[in-house]
Amino acid sequence: MKIAQIAPLTESVPPKYYGGTERVVSYLTEALVELGHDVTLFASGDSHTSATLVPVWPAALRLDEALRDRVAPHIRLMEEVRRQADQFDVLHFHLDYYPFSLFARQPTPFVTTLHGRLDLPEHQRVFDTFNSAPVISISASQREPLPQANWQATIYHGIPENLYRPQPVKPEYLAVLGRISPEKRIDIAIRIAQQSNLPLKIAAKVDAADRDYFDREIRPLLRLPHVEYIGEITDEQKADFLSRALALLFPIDWPEPFGLSMIEAMACGTPVIAYNRGSVIEIVDHGVSGLIVEDEIGALAAVKRIADLPRDQVRSRFEQRYTARRMALQYVETYQAMIRARRRSSFRLIQPDTRV
Repeated sequence: MKIAQIAPLTESVPPKYYGGTERVVSYLTEALVELGHDVTLFASGDSHTSATLVPVWPAALRLDEALRDRVAPHIRLMEEVRRQADQFDVLHFHLDYYPFSLFARQPTPFVTTLHGRLDLPEHQRVFDTFNSAPVISISASQREPLPQANWQATIYHGIPENLYRPQPVKPEYLAVLGRISPEKRIDIAIRIAQQSNLPLKIAAKVDAADRDYFDREIRPLLRLPHVEYIGEITDEQKADFLSRALALLFPIDWPEPFGLSMIEAMACGTPVIAYNRGSVIEIVDHGVSGLIVEDEIGALAAVKRIADLPRDQVRSRFEQRYTARRMALQYVETYQAMIRARRRSSFRLIQPDTRV
């Protein structure tokens, strides 16, 4: 099958540091190539892939401080895909709703994986207008605000089975991994660690949009003696960082559509303590790969119980549910179903009228 993967240009594929969507695009692209498919990746020029790379923009937009309009490169990206669309069996976008209008008007089957939150009021009018655009959710929870969307499947993220493995080290702290923003509630994680008398290590980036929040609310808390702020870390650093953690704290305060850091922790055998918000109840198997709680009191109790979860059990559940190969196979099934449906539709359109 000839497949086009169309990534955002915000980060390289894979990203050098943080970047959930582009990271998943990389894992999916590489897994599809391993399965024997002919894959072309439309992405920034500093991306690295075993697929055919079409470098639509020289480098990741987040690294270009001189760039003032980040929409313009994505408009160019979509036009480049449109010009080459007839070379592919299916086009797979990771650009939110940007492709809906343009690619509904051409014959190649296309689908969009929606990676972000979908509960904003603005989304209702967009998906009312484009209620036939085929889309894929990354959790059942993510779908709930938009029942009118043309959902093709729910496919959970996956990561390469051997990218992270449990390391032979002694767990000794609680961990936070990902991004610092109001909805991630790093302040709650700091309180949970403090009340548990455990050190907390925070490996997370701060977006420009969250810089004021970080300076005002979080930076003062980083002076506490039990807190160590590491900043962004690379893939090469994650296995050691997560393996040394007693648990990953995930006290979110928003409808998280997936939460990639949760399965990264599981890959290292590290259980997750997460608030019951968004997709958490789908991703964490309570009592197996982590503990799901409702509030700080529940989180404090979970910290005391977390050592009862065998770390090889956590790793085993990751292997069962969240590998990149499993993700890619599910996407291939979806592509094939869409291609069959398009062919049936085209066949009906060209049938002659034999009525007398």
